[in-house]
Amino acid sequence: MHRVRTEVDKAVVGQAGTVTGLLVSLLARGHVLLEGVPGVAKTLVVRSFARALGLDTKRVQFTPDLMPGDVTGSLVYDARTGEFDFRAGPVFTNILLADEINRTPPKTQAALLEAMEERQVSADGVSRPLPDPFLVAATQNPIEHEGTYSLPEAQLDRFLMKLVVGMPERDAEVSVLRRHAEGFSPRELTGVEAVVTAEEIRAAQQAAAAVEVTDDVLGYVVDLARATRQSPSVELGASPRASTGLLAAAKAWAWLNASSAVTPDHVQTMLVPVWRHRLQLRPDAQMEGVSADAVLTSVVQQTRVPI
Repeated sequence: MHRVRTEVDKAVVGQAGTVTGLLVSLLARGHVLLEGVPGVAKTLVVRSFARALGLDTKRVQFTPDLMPGDVTGSLVYDARTGEFDFRAGPVFTNILLADEINRTPPKTQAALLEAMEERQVSADGVSRPLPDPFLVAATQNPIEHEGTYSLPEAQLDRFLMKLVVGMPERDAEVSVLRRHAEGFSPRELTGVEAVVTAEEIRAAQQAAAAVEVTDDVLGYVVDLARATRQSPSVELGASPRASTGLLAAAKAWAWLNASSAVTPDHVQTMLVPVWRHRLQLRPDAQMEGVSADAVLTSVVQQTRVPI
């Protein structure tokens, strides 16, 4: 996994946190929502990540006229046999890049629900499994809301993490310009090579899932979830699925740091990216400028840490 990070750094500068989030989500068998303004390399990060993993990847540009069958696949009539055959859509891949997912209507957004949760696609009464490993990396633009459709809560809950892709630091931005001045092309990615196999990825996922967790840490995760539900700024707090997602991410983060057991520090590190998109704030709190990140930071500060 560290070799993957090194390969991605050959193409992407200043987005180490985003790459780490993708790695954690892959190990935890989750999906990622990338939010950032145009031009901060959201698509480039995912493409480089897939190239370094050596996995099959497909990109879907979500548009208002995109239909569910364009993503999952559809039944096509074969005149030679007189039967309907299933033509697989782009979701049948290892890493699906759902570019600007909030530009397509909820009907098409919902087409990914079964694929993301059950890792299969059902058509004509037949369930077809998706490749393993499978990860959906979706991007959305937070500043342009005209012609967009906000993701419903059920869809957001399918994403293990929401990563905010920000502007790079000055030195990193200078490095980006230097690479382009030397002839780097983000469309070709000729310098990024596959450094792991699908078998190694599955073995890493199994190893991350086997990281030990004590009852105290499990209780700590539950206490954090209950604290979000009792916050005066929150209308709907973290659900049990949010708690299981936080646990899976903490185990993956612990494994990446060569730790044999999950500690409260691992839980705290993963808390904001795993829960920031799952909280529903009260309207008055939103009008006052309260953010989900601020609520979660306050929850961590006020919840007793097991020693």
